[in-house]
Amino acid sequence: MAIIPQLSLFAWEEIEELGDLERLRLVIEYMPDEQLMRVLEKERGKGRDDYPIRAMWNALLAGIVFQHDSDAKLLRELARNGQLRSLCGFNGKVPTPWAFSRFLHKVLMHQAEVEEMFDDLVRELKKIVPDFGKRLAIDSKAIKSYAAKKNKNEKEDGRRDLDADYGKKVYRGTREDGTRWEKIVKWFGYKLHLIVDASYELPIMFSVTKANVPDINEAHHLLEKMEERQPEILKKAEILTGD
Repeated sequence: MAIIPQLSLFAWEEIEELGDLERLRLVIEYMPDEQLMRVLEKERGKGRDDYPIRAMWNALLAGIVFQHDSDAKLLRELARNGQLRSLCGFNGKVPTPWAFSRFLHKVLMHQAEVEEMFDDLVRELKKIVPDFGKRLAIDSKAIKSYAAKKNKNEKEDGRRDLDADYGKKVYRGTREDGTRWEKIVKWFGYKLHLIVDASYELPIMFSVTKANVPDINEAHHLLEKMEERQPEILKKAEILTGD
């Protein structure tokens, strides 16, 4: 099913005008997820199939496209939006919070397949856009945990965040009058480390760490991963770094 083939690759204004459902349709159509789907379907076997694997995966993608920040918000949207349920592949039955949480846990167990999807998309972009990856930028972004702080009870029971840590990032600059300014941001959670194409503002390599991992350490790790997984881009790239 070829969807809206007249759109140019980076016509963001046209993409935004499509609305959430049409953007989700594009994501579902072009996501190279077949290998992951086959692995998850094989693991499920021939047991009950109340919530099909592909429908659950499409719902996960919908949560990202619709920018829902929790499973509960996504499931409420599925319950009220028949078009969304149909597009995802549900036959009128919305997954329970427990079923969706369990599915998400299974997906997280297949990080290698998810990262391979990401790499496939980067390689496709390189084919379509010859200068993609020519100018790279490295930086990180703070991700707050739902937990406000570390819990003294370190028993793993699924109700507390035992992986997060405290982070601090310092931003510096110069005002128009020549005076220097400094802003310190502190949070409890994680860091999303990125290597992105500086021209198209699209990611090429990523990792998620505890918030206290130094940017420079993870930057070296990302470059090593890129040398292994996207060497043709790294060889020709000009690399910039964030503040």
